[in-house]
Amino acid sequence: MLIPRPTLIRRIAAALDASPSRIPVLLGGCGTGRTTLLHQLRDHVGRGTAQYVNVERTATTPERFLRAVAVPSPFPAVDQSVRSTREAFEQTLAFLLRARTGGDQPATFFLDEFLELRTFESFPGLRRVLRELVDGLMASPNRFVLTSRYTARTLRLLRDRSSRFEIVHVPPLSVQDTLDVLGAAAGPPRTADAHDAEYLARTIQRLADGRPSYVRAIADELAAQRLQGGGDALSAFAATLATDGRLCAQCNHCYELRLHRARGYGALKAILEILAEEEGLTLTEISRRLRRTPGSTKDYLSWLEDVDLVSARQKRYAFTDPLLRVWVRLHCRASAPAEDDVAREVHRYALPRVPDAESTPAMAGAGHAAPEGKKPWGIIEID
Repeated sequence: MLIPRPTLIRRIAAALDASPSRIPVLLGGCGTGRTTLLHQLRDHVGRGTAQYVNVERTATTPERFLRAVAVPSPFPAVDQSVRSTREAFEQTLAFLLRARTGGDQPATFFLDEFLELRTFESFPGLRRVLRELVDGLMASPNRFVLTSRYTARTLRLLRDRSSRFEIVHVPPLSVQDTLDVLGAAAGPPRTADAHDAEYLARTIQRLADGRPSYVRAIADELAAQRLQGGGDALSAFAATLATDGRLCAQCNHCYELRLHRARGYGALKAILEILAEEEGLTLTEISRRLRRTPGSTKDYLSWLEDVDLVSARQKRYAFTDPLLRVWVRLHCRASAPAEDDVAREVHRYALPRVPDAESTPAMAGAGHAAPEGKKPWGIIEID
């Protein structure tokens, strides 16, 4: 289910069409739709003049990456007979920087998760791969769009670089976007009241923090519940956070992926559990609960910030993704959460986020009762 983002597409297309072209760098966390945007942009530009490269999946060795880029390319082939890892990287870089279309026009490349090229820096002679890539892109006549889920690392890499790079933070879905997703997943909301339909969309948008993958997971669960004769925003949200739910799987993937890109795996998990219990703690408060020195705790926190798992505001730390905090509270424990545990955490998370309304039943998006024998998840049922 692709979610159109016409305003964002127009902004990036304008950057590519500028003279000289700018290099948009799309930044956003897990599930914010960066990859979907690249595919939409490739269709917008034209598949014959643009190439999408999933760097995260193909950056294994420089030689294999060269083949992965060159073989399916719509642009004239490059020599792949290389004798060293260094030569393979140079050939790949030369291809990206100099490739031309069949009409001898600049080529366009969409490099998804471009920071994963850092994998090559463990090979001999390739200690500055990302710096070389950035320097090359700045001087190339070709057009590029880059993405990364690691905001802090990207901004640090591009600090003091050419103004040709244009940082674009992928915005959350709007209420109207969410309403479109709900319509695609389950058909028009079962209500004749446009206000109720908008309220349902606003509720899901806030519960999902506006992230497309989270919105889609809740929308699909809501559609499935409606087929059973029930369905409301909170029951769908709770079901996706249960042990076998879709949001649970997505949060688990994001949690492990970012931690494995950071240092200090065990200590970092401990800090995340501390912040899951209480956010807004200072460095000193965290170090006391962790029973480590402030110096080592500061290092751990900097490593968590480096992969955007936590962020600091006025020297107080919190989860960057609020839904990930709910997942840690529920699933980073010795046993799977019970139904009442999920209900309690959903209530705690949702209460300050659901929009104001004259009556709670409107949030149910048509007010359907739960199927017989099923426990409804409405806020009013939870202590």
